[in-house]
Amino acid sequence: MKPVRIHDKRRILDDFFKVDAATVSYEGFDGRTIGPVRRLSLERGDSVAALVVNRDRNRAILATQFRFPTLEKGPGWLTEIPAGMVESGETPEACIRREVREESGYEIARLEPIGTFYLSPGGSSERTILYYAEVTDAGRVGPGGGQASEGEDIHVVEVPMDELDRDALAGRLADAKTLVAVLWLMASRRRGGL
Repeated sequence: MKPVRIHDKRRILDDFFKVDAATVSYEGFDGRTIGPVRRLSLERGDSVAALVVNRDRNRAILATQFRFPTLEKGPGWLTEIPAGMVESGETPEACIRREVREESGYEIARLEPIGTFYLSPGGSSERTILYYAEVTDAGRVGPGGGQASEGEDIHVVEVPMDELDRDALAGRLADAKTLVAVLWLMASRRRGGL
């Protein structure tokens, strides 16, 4: 990796979202110094998400909910896999178990890590820790729907696996983490896994 120098860094927004501004210089691929240049970073912390499959019915458990940032250029409502932000002192695994229970109403029977990735590294430090989770009918512990105290109003959707595959291949999944998870599942099944 090439050397990077941080000249200064300060928080310019400290609200639900946090934004840091920094002035940096770094060595380019040709050896010359780039910068100093100003860069901004949306600081959200880490998030978790899981492709939840009810193995008794061979259906994916998804969440449809209102997403304000998508309203201007899209539908406003997205169907996506359960997800949430890792809270201070919480492990990613504990967080995804909590989020799946709150959003879908299921306890996870089997949890497998898929990978960790950045959704928008040009502007955000947020990493998503992605899992595959299996649930069973017996593991249904509540109605799901999210936390009303957090302003969540989630509609739980069960999608047959072949329909989920068609949605991914037809470009009908508008949420990146959901698309990544579904394509991973398709590739895993093609290799004979799961």
